[in-house]
Amino acid sequence: MRLQIKNIRIVDPSWDSKDLIGDIFVENGKIVPKFLNNADRVINGESKIAVPGLIDVHSHLREPGHEIKETIYTGTRSAAKGGITTVFCMPNTRPVIDAAPMVEFIIHKAREEGCVNVFPIGCATKGSKGVEISEIGTLKKAGIIAISDDGLPISNSQIMRRILEYTKMFKLPVISHSEDKELSRNGVMNEGKNSTFLGLRGIPKQAEEVMISRDIMLAELTDAYLHIAHVSTAGSVDLIRQAKKRNIKVTAETCPHYFTLTDENVKVYDANTKMNPPLREQKDVDAVKQGLADGTIDCIATDHAPHTQEEKNKEFDLAPFGIIGFETVLSLVLSELVDTGVLSFCEAISKMTFNPAKIFNLEKRGSLKEGNIADITIIDPEYSYEFNKESIVSKSKNSPFIGRKFKGGAVMTIVGGNIVWSL
Repeated sequence: MRLQIKNIRIVDPSWDSKDLIGDIFVENGKIVPKFLNNADRVINGESKIAVPGLIDVHSHLREPGHEIKETIYTGTRSAAKGGITTVFCMPNTRPVIDAAPMVEFIIHKAREEGCVNVFPIGCATKGSKGVEISEIGTLKKAGIIAISDDGLPISNSQIMRRILEYTKMFKLPVISHSEDKELSRNGVMNEGKNSTFLGLRGIPKQAEEVMISRDIMLAELTDAYLHIAHVSTAGSVDLIRQAKKRNIKVTAETCPHYFTLTDENVKVYDANTKMNPPLREQKDVDAVKQGLADGTIDCIATDHAPHTQEEKNKEFDLAPFGIIGFETVLSLVLSELVDTGVLSFCEAISKMTFNPAKIFNLEKRGSLKEGNIADITIIDPEYSYEFNKESIVSKSKNSPFIGRKFKGGAVMTIVGGNIVWSL
């Protein structure tokens, strides 16, 4: 289909921060200079913004093994509603993604039932047990985009060193779930005055920072590619900032809840405020914002983690960690970072498009240059809505943002030249 988007503001961080009013032409799934004939469909883009399709580098689609929470079918449609055209799915499924057949299953299922691009992340160790390194070369050949034991840290430093050395050969980033399990053991929220007040066992910030420090040192030793997941503390931001100054190959991501909410939000005992790492203090939120502003934190991801209402309705101590994030990430970025002046619109979009594409070697994505794959997100900065349970596309409804009113969000999502979602 030949698609023309007319009179739209085009913002492309990959192209000298391109920001202009113009037309976008799509043919055979790619962006082209112009048509020789008329378009099959013309979209009026007036008062709207076209950006490269959003890329979420950290999500959980739950299939196989946890289909009661989410599936590739429902998860990709939830992502499309949020303006996301590409998702990376973490390997802590059941069974875990530690062998080529599992990678092939995810890719095949996504092609058959998904509506956005899905790139599997493979386990760093067999069974995610942290003992024996996975057959990374085989996983890479099968189609993984990175490796991680997300949800579990790789506690053995020697094994982590070997993983970093091995992945260098394949230019695969190692995504670190930075958590010292001995320090965080049995904790359910940030350790501090609020955990004491609420009578909940705390997780100290050092549980995250100790492992980030170790992994940075190992990345320096091996000269390998390290990506730090879900950064949540001021100390973590500073460690990554100093590592970048030493030219260590480290990149990092954070999630909207870490620049939006604090452990004050836990006071209502709502299990939808329970995530890992936990919500921190205001000074950590401020540091995360500063890390985004100065380039220390490269990406904004969702850590989309669906759970059933039955699971989340348990006592806070017993409820699982995690919240959904596909459908609110863009609106939270616009309201919490762009509207407040922390980031320019182009800088914010870069952290969800161009930067992820560059870090994870996604050719022909994260950019609206001619010849690239036509993954496009169309944003209406004036679009106002209330986020409620009835409107959620995800199979799960575990979000602390239910009931919040937003201004600005995706109104159309185009993947490979096909409109997969629109208002």
